[in-house]
Amino acid sequence: MVFTLESQQLSLEVAENLVGALQNLPDNASEEIVDNNFIATSFFDALGFELETRVPSFKTGDGANAVDYALRWSKENNIFLHTQTNPHVLIELKGRDINLAYNSGSYKTTVKQIKRYLLGNNCKLAQWGIITNSKHIQLFRKHGKVIFPATPCLEITPENITDITYQIRKKIENTSKALTVAVYNNKGGVGKTTTVINLAAALTLHKKKVLVVDFDPNQRDLTDSLNTGLGEYKLYHCLKDKKDLVDIRQVICPYTKTFQGGRSLTFDVIPVDNDLAEVDEDRIRNEISFYSLRKKLAAIQHDYDYILIDAPPNWKFHSISAVYAGDVVLIPTKHNNIRSLQNAAKTIQQYIPEIQKVRQEKTKDLEWGAIALPIFFNGENISDAARVNAKNAIAAIIKKARVENKLDLIPFFFPRYKPGNNTSIFELSNSAYIASSAFNKLPAVYKYKIAYDYYSRLAKEYFLQ
Repeated sequence: MVFTLESQQLSLEVAENLVGALQNLPDNASEEIVDNNFIATSFFDALGFELETRVPSFKTGDGANAVDYALRWSKENNIFLHTQTNPHVLIELKGRDINLAYNSGSYKTTVKQIKRYLLGNNCKLAQWGIITNSKHIQLFRKHGKVIFPATPCLEITPENITDITYQIRKKIENTSKALTVAVYNNKGGVGKTTTVINLAAALTLHKKKVLVVDFDPNQRDLTDSLNTGLGEYKLYHCLKDKKDLVDIRQVICPYTKTFQGGRSLTFDVIPVDNDLAEVDEDRIRNEISFYSLRKKLAAIQHDYDYILIDAPPNWKFHSISAVYAGDVVLIPTKHNNIRSLQNAAKTIQQYIPEIQKVRQEKTKDLEWGAIALPIFFNGENISDAARVNAKNAIAAIIKKARVENKLDLIPFFFPRYKPGNNTSIFELSNSAYIASSAFNKLPAVYKYKIAYDYYSRLAKEYFLQ
C-alpha cells in the first residue's frame, strides 16, 4: 500500500504543536519525558501515525528484547494496535541525557540496537527504523537483510524539526520497492560481471523482479554475455536527456530463459551502447552529470525488487556514477590477489565516503549515500593455508587503516567478528560450469544446480531475509 501526503507540507496546527513540544523539553529530559511530551504526541501525529497504528514496547523476536515503538498503518479489519503483526517502522527512543551525535559511543550502540531489532523474527516486513533522543534523529531503511542509513544523523532544532519530520514522513509513505546495488572493485578480474548476471538469475528463482545495468562501456561484458540487443533508445541518449523526454523504460531489454516444460524466467537488462564508450571522460562530464544515472533509475524504483549495476574497475565517471546511484556497494575480491583486497579497503575508506559527502550535499542532507557491504572471496577454491595468508594480509590492511585513518574496517572484512575469534569471510567457490556458461550466453545459475546453490547462498548471505 502506497500513501501520499495531501499537501506539500505539514498543516499549520501540526507544525506548531511539533515546534512547541520540542521547545518545551528540558535540556536533559529523560526518555520518559521525551516520550510523553514529544514522541507519543506531536511527533507521531506529524508522521501521520494515529493511536491505533502504534504499539509501545513491541517484542521484535530478538530474544526478550522490545523496541520502544512499532508503527504500521491500519488496514480494514487489521488494526495494528489489535493484531500487533508486521510493523512497518520501528522507533528506538533515548532521553536527551543520552548523546546520539554521530559516531558517539551511545550513537554506535543505538544503531546496533535498531539494526538488531529490524532483523528480529517479528519484524521481517519492517522497512524503516528511527533512532532519536529529540536532539538528534536518523532514519534507516531496511530491504530484506540490508539495513542502511536513509539520512545522515541530523541535529534537531525548533527551526528545522518541521522540515525534517516532513521529509522522513515522505520517505516512509513512499517506500521504494527496489534496492540498488553497485557491484564494484577498483581491481579488475574479480568477477563483477559474473556476479551481477548470476546473482540476478538466482534472485529471479527466488521470485524477485530484477534489473541489471551494464555501466562498463569499455568492456561491455554483461551486454555481450547475455547477447542483449538495444532497446528503442540507447542509455547514452537517456542519460543526456535533461528534459525527461526519454523514458528509461525505453532503454530496457528483457532477458528470458525458457526451460523444458514451458516455464520461463525473465530479468531486465539495460545494455551499454557504443556511443557511451566512444565519448571521452572530459566530454561525458560536460554532457552528463554523475548523478544522472541515479535520477533516471528513480523513475523505476517501484518496478523492481533489485537493481544491480555492473561498474567498471576504475574510479572515473562511470564507476563514480554507479556508486552514486547505489544504496549499497557489493565488493567482490580474490583471496589470492592482494591488490583486490587493498582496493576494496580503498573503496571503503576513500571512494564511498567521497560519494556519501556529495550525496548529502546534493540532497541537502535528505540522503546518506551508498554504504559498503562486507567483502566476499569470489570464484576461487581456497586451501586452509591460502585462507590463513589472506586473513593475515587483511589483518595488516585493518591495522593500517586503524593507525593511519582511525577507521575500523573489521565489520567490512569480518562481519561476524567477536574479540579473539570468528574471522569468517563469505566464500563463493569456483566452478568450471560458471566460467563456461558465458560462452553459452546463459547465466550458469539457469543451467547448473551447483551454480544455483552458490549464488543462492550469496543472495541469502547479503540480501534475502
